[in-house]
Amino acid sequence: MTAAGQPAGVLLPALDLGAEREDPAPKFLDWLDQWLVGVTSPLRQRARLRRMYRALPRIEVLGRDYAGMTEVELVERVAAFRGVMRRGGLTQANIERCFAIVREISWRKLGLRHHNVQILGGLAMLDGRVAEMATGEGKTITAGLAASAAALAGTPVHVITVNDYLAERDLATLKPVYDFLGLTTGLIQSGDRAGRPQIYASDIVYASNKEVTFDYLRDRMALGQRTGLLHRKLSGFGQLGNENSQTVMRGLHLAIVDEADSALVDEARTPLIISQESNSVDERDWAEKTFRLVEDLQQDVDYLLLPDRRRIELTEAGKDRLWTRAEAADGFWRNRIRREESARQALSASLLFRRGEHYLVADETVQIVDEFTGRIMADRTWSDGLHQLIEFKEGCKVTPRKRTAARITYQRFFRRYLRLAGMSGTAYEVKGELGAVYGLSVLAVPTHVSPRRAKLAPIVCATREEKWNRIVQEVETMRTLGRPVLIGTRSVSASQELSACLDRARIEHAVLNAEQSADEANIIAGAGRVGTVTVATNMAGRGVDIKVDPEALAMGGLHVVLSERHDARRIDRQMEGRTARKGDRGSTRDILSLEDSILDLAPQRLVEWASRRQSWFRRRAALVLFRVAQMRAERAHASERKDLLDQDRRLGVLLAFSGKSE
Repeated sequence: MTAAGQPAGVLLPALDLGAEREDPAPKFLDWLDQWLVGVTSPLRQRARLRRMYRALPRIEVLGRDYAGMTEVELVERVAAFRGVMRRGGLTQANIERCFAIVREISWRKLGLRHHNVQILGGLAMLDGRVAEMATGEGKTITAGLAASAAALAGTPVHVITVNDYLAERDLATLKPVYDFLGLTTGLIQSGDRAGRPQIYASDIVYASNKEVTFDYLRDRMALGQRTGLLHRKLSGFGQLGNENSQTVMRGLHLAIVDEADSALVDEARTPLIISQESNSVDERDWAEKTFRLVEDLQQDVDYLLLPDRRRIELTEAGKDRLWTRAEAADGFWRNRIRREESARQALSASLLFRRGEHYLVADETVQIVDEFTGRIMADRTWSDGLHQLIEFKEGCKVTPRKRTAARITYQRFFRRYLRLAGMSGTAYEVKGELGAVYGLSVLAVPTHVSPRRAKLAPIVCATREEKWNRIVQEVETMRTLGRPVLIGTRSVSASQELSACLDRARIEHAVLNAEQSADEANIIAGAGRVGTVTVATNMAGRGVDIKVDPEALAMGGLHVVLSERHDARRIDRQMEGRTARKGDRGSTRDILSLEDSILDLAPQRLVEWASRRQSWFRRRAALVLFRVAQMRAERAHASERKDLLDQDRRLGVLLAFSGKSE
């Protein structure tokens, strides 16, 4: 990991506690450069790995020295080494010694000794890369290596996870190691804002990507236009644990991002916005008039439905029809921009946002479901009137619209860290975007043990009902063998639909989704027991480690059923990665239907044609269509992220000219 004016391989203590990097311009490659990178990438990968492999025997030798020490001797050695790290920074020799110490402490305190592949992952992250490590290879303790080394060298570290549950779990796992090293730690959890300056003053802070980004935005709002170094220091920005500080963070020094492809790519399609209530029109009246405005508009005549980009586009005929209706509406819709934008939002609320998939309704309020984690996003609302339209559609109380007070994208935020690194089991497919946007290269780390995951032949059914029945049969077969089963669904409504089918078949099971998440830890803990059946959304995906009982492993291990394809193949791989971890046995099977929503992105005439074929041919044709649909979704999402990045940069230029902050 390098910074300007600093030699490679040396990470010096952070001097400016309010530091962050100037926002660098992204560097998207043209097709020729992408081809050249693709051709040379394997060669560069092998060269980097060879250099890192040379450190392994030296770390092993150092480790033998520490293994022979008593507890008291090791404590004394660690105390002395802390001074060495603060003075010398992360030289290669210091990194190797640090990794050997952390490895020994981990063995004594956790009963876990880092394998060589985890050492390689830690080295890759300290070199400013994304370490691609297969699911189950122990990314949690791998991150602990890099975080410990950087923190001992005096650099404040943020370990970023995709949700609060994983942040709490990972810190709880590694806290005995950090405590032994004399490092202070902190945990940021949503909904609890008390004491955040003191938490951010810790050497290592665990937090979700959303929480740390919103804290940064709030700090920028508190500073207003006073974002220079002098103003930051006068406001208390960066002063350790200052209770009177107007801000909570002490700069953006080093972020280690777990599930980097999810946090930095998948979730980067939507800006993060802090909003404030505005004195607007009667929202219920506006929503009612808006839905009346778009009544009877015809798809493909008045508007185009673009499901791959989750967008509505009005045709010229549709705009003319809206104008005709506006003339008879007492001037309410006279403004063309307001009229057409409101119409697009109303059509989106009706056609693109579905209850049980994109949101839930509880206590007469609309609660957004995070499409990547499957969790409810408390106190979050959609902007530009969309939330109010959905509230009206569902018969809820229509809340006041909010105005944007501050906004930032993940691309813009994470590029501001002085140093950035990450890890994931599925980063290689988006290595080009990680490189262009964040300057991160991906290093594929070999597996410690060869995977023993059996991928069974996929099954494609003609209808959704047939699919649920086939999944029930699959569950009954596996339960007869004594194997635990995990069934992945894309939405809350799908998990409830499948749960009802299992109830009718009198199959005992647990359900984990945004509505039924109170007992999450116990459900995950029991999902690997003999004969257990678990139906789960993406809450059981990334980062979730299901411990499989020895008796169940002897029967063949955990069996994972994917009931629907996601927009990105990487997300499917994450769900498959819940089984056969660390060399254990396990299997997966896709059981799909031609009525699955992902096929809305495939050519519909071909989908209809495939539905009329015999089952053996239908499966072959449908699998091609599923892949085509995923590729379309992936391209559309990449285009959205690039457009958002361009828009964000243009907005940044305008704000710079006006002297305003985000």
